[in-house]
Amino acid sequence: MRYLALAIACLATPALAADPVNIRPDLPSVTVETPDGPAVIAREQDPAAKLEGDWALTSRACPPFCVQPMEPAPGVRTIGELELLEMLADPDAVVFDSRTPDWFDGGSIPGAVSMPYTEMPDRLDEIGCELDFDGFICEDVPEIALFCNGPWCGQSPTAIRRIIEAGFPAEKISYYRGGMQVWRMMGLSVTDE
Repeated sequence: MRYLALAIACLATPALAADPVNIRPDLPSVTVETPDGPAVIAREQDPAAKLEGDWALTSRACPPFCVQPMEPAPGVRTIGELELLEMLADPDAVVFDSRTPDWFDGGSIPGAVSMPYTEMPDRLDEIGCELDFDGFICEDVPEIALFCNGPWCGQSPTAIRRIIEAGFPAEKISYYRGGMQVWRMMGLSVTDE
């Protein structure tokens, strides 16, 4: 009977990788500051973990779910997960989740600030720009990164183009094109869902 209980316990426990599933060989996790205190970003340790629900979908009607370009606007740098983690750990940079609040509330990247793409061009004063008659003057602004739901999501590219039109310098903007779909596919930590 004791062996049966042990066998059942083993089946009920997710298998962990024999070796740690690090972000990089020398980087098991990254700690970022959030309004709720420090948050640890690490990869899922269960080698059998899979994407489920909306995140597992690969084909959606275009429009609105069209594949987005690598460069949403001239001068904007497209980045991957490692560069985004560096920005999240940098106290002088700001990472924006440009999705609508319902998506943000369903789980986001720890340390990201919610600023919906529909509001961002009107809220540049919150990131160091000064309101002017013709838009904003953005001279002393931080490096920022924007992301949305993934390579088929147009919310971040739309916000990027609109904030550049409003006066934010393109060379201060990074675009995490992979968004939440690729972040989740990599097994990286997500805020409470």
